Amino acid sequence: MIPQTVPAKDRIQFSHANGFPAGSYRQLFAALADRFDIDHIDTIGHDPRYPVTEGWPHLVTELIHDIERHSAYPVIGVGHSLGGFLTYLTAIQRPDLFRVIILLDSPIMGRLKSAAVGLSKRLGMMEHITPAGVCKHRRAQWPSKADAVRYFQGKPLFAKVDPQCLADYVEHGTIEVGQGVRLRFDPRIEYQIYCSLPHRYPETRGRLRVPAAFIGGAHSNVVDRSDIANMRRHHGMECRQIQGGHLFPLEYPAQTANMIHELVLALG
Repeated sequence: MIPQTVPAKDRIQFSHANGFPAGSYRQLFAALADRFDIDHIDTIGHDPRYPVTEGWPHLVTELIHDIERHSAYPVIGVGHSLGGFLTYLTAIQRPDLFRVIILLDSPIMGRLKSAAVGLSKRLGMMEHITPAGVCKHRRAQWPSKADAVRYFQGKPLFAKVDPQCLADYVEHGTIEVGQGVRLRFDPRIEYQIYCSLPHRYPETRGRLRVPAAFIGGAHSNVVDRSDIANMRRHHGMECRQIQGGHLFPLEYPAQTANMIHELVLALG
């Protein structure tokens, strides 16, 4: 724990999406930097002390320990996709660690979707309802960072990602090996995270003791009206929409930062 002095800025604990190391969000962090200090785990799930298992209990513990190491005061929890789910689950378990939480395209599932995910796990079909199957065949190495940038520029997922965010993703999401570079985020761990996606969210209804908000991409393929209704009705979340798809924090980092700031002020 750091000495208990009053911080000069509010502190954000940011948690990244699956497969996107925290350095990928440098533009978002820069847009937040004048108002917030930011802490993060660089690659969630890669510390062997916190293995990826069903429902992610050790990843929650990893986040708890990271917050406890870096802040003596409740933080503003912000998470994108995987990171938002983790932030929510951690706030359920340790509300004392958070002032508010803001989920970025991490929809808390209602009963029907939760049951569907649970059934998919039992039938071994998670590869068909999540990007897990893609991870098995994901290219992970290139001759150079420039080659990696060109490769991702041709992928639909990255079509609307801000060019500087894509450059940051390659710069901070790859490491040099031999005659080239490879992904920093191990696709095997990415696969495990998708296949062990928590699905017992209905059991957490009424248990959230932290002011919370959700920001969804207007063109996201992971959020629908039932998710918004569930989060408002059963979890008391303020829900807003922003331009972009599932990767809107990397498509529109400045706009995302502004909405985060607005929500922090609104939630107190």
